[in-house]
Amino acid sequence: MVVMLAAILQAQAQQRYVGGDISVLLKYEEQKATYFNLDGENISDLLVFLKEQGWNTMRVRLFVDPSKDQDKNVCQDLEYVKTLGKRIKDAGLFFMLDFHYSDTWADPGKQTIPASWAIWSWPPEETVYEYTKECLEALVTAGATPDLIQTGNEISFGMLWGFNLDGKYEDWEEYGGHLVPTSDWKGYTDKHWDNFTNMLKAAGKACREVCPEAKIIIHTEQCANNPTLDVAFFKRIEENGIDYDVIGTSYYPYYKGVLSNLDKGLTLLEQNFPNKEIQLVETGYPSKWKVDGSTFDYTKTYPYSHEGQRRYTADLITMLKKHAQVNGLSWWYAEANAKGCTGSLTTGWYNASLFDNETGRALPALYEMKAFLDDPTAVIPLTSRPSLLTSSDDWYTLQGISLAERPFRPGLYIQNGKKTWIK
Repeated sequence: MVVMLAAILQAQAQQRYVGGDISVLLKYEEQKATYFNLDGENISDLLVFLKEQGWNTMRVRLFVDPSKDQDKNVCQDLEYVKTLGKRIKDAGLFFMLDFHYSDTWADPGKQTIPASWAIWSWPPEETVYEYTKECLEALVTAGATPDLIQTGNEISFGMLWGFNLDGKYEDWEEYGGHLVPTSDWKGYTDKHWDNFTNMLKAAGKACREVCPEAKIIIHTEQCANNPTLDVAFFKRIEENGIDYDVIGTSYYPYYKGVLSNLDKGLTLLEQNFPNKEIQLVETGYPSKWKVDGSTFDYTKTYPYSHEGQRRYTADLITMLKKHAQVNGLSWWYAEANAKGCTGSLTTGWYNASLFDNETGRALPALYEMKAFLDDPTAVIPLTSRPSLLTSSDDWYTLQGISLAERPFRPGLYIQNGKKTWIK
């Protein structure tokens, strides 16, 4: 048993997640986008292609009612996510679900409460719990059980702004989750932390009940530009007894500065939270011209070119692999590709994806991503599964729980001391 537990802990420590956010893939396919590999050969199934390049994790965002937003990229309602999530799981990949808890983009500058929630009068944590649970139950039933779950997106300053006991949408002062940093930006005022942490507890409770084997990610974005505030955030999370597994962060150099900023921030997180996994759940860098709104010019080190983007990716991975607790890397909007599109995705594209929007070809940085995996063969695909164990067949969950039978639910397990993926 001691040997088995050691193997389980070793497997947990070695597991790495590499991939990208592909939330708009179904819309690109619907509008006939054409994907090609670096050599110009047609890609018939993007998920299969990405898996062949060593990717093992796909991230998808979920909005409450995206029909309220006119942005064509805000389209991921529950039905959409069920469809894409099942494809991800059927491909034998890890599925990262990103709850936005909004009808539109949730980020440091806006965490707008869903319109349908703003008229309700009971405490928001009850709504968060019911919504999270219902969504997860629907995904499990659809064969799209998440392996990693973000309970909120970039929530350094809270979430669900605009809720109070009277149901007044415009006034979050009475009852909301809007967190305010102190004047020196090294910590937070005390306002709204109870409300905010109650919401996170409710979301986590639903995750543990419906998807007990999934890892819960708390996602912030201050690691590179204000690591002291990021540490203060997670200290408060710790003090309030929030149940989670992974510290998630975002890093876009054109907003956050040089790689050494992220390096220093990750070091601080590791020093202060040695028992937590850390993942870079969002990153990206331009391949041709700067992203609108960029505040930092990194082109002397990484020119806006295919090669500059690849070099950024390679150097990022080299730095991340110095951090023992960092086990995840996800490229944001990896699938963006306007080549061949017949509809609304052909203009105003994001120029930091991993496909060339003009040629449709995969970019060198896409192939570079697999370098993040220490052992790309560590997860063993398993498609056949007898119903009962043989006398020499031992199965455990990653949490060390012994199983009486070969597991029937898709996921990562320990079989005879080795990680095994059941499809």
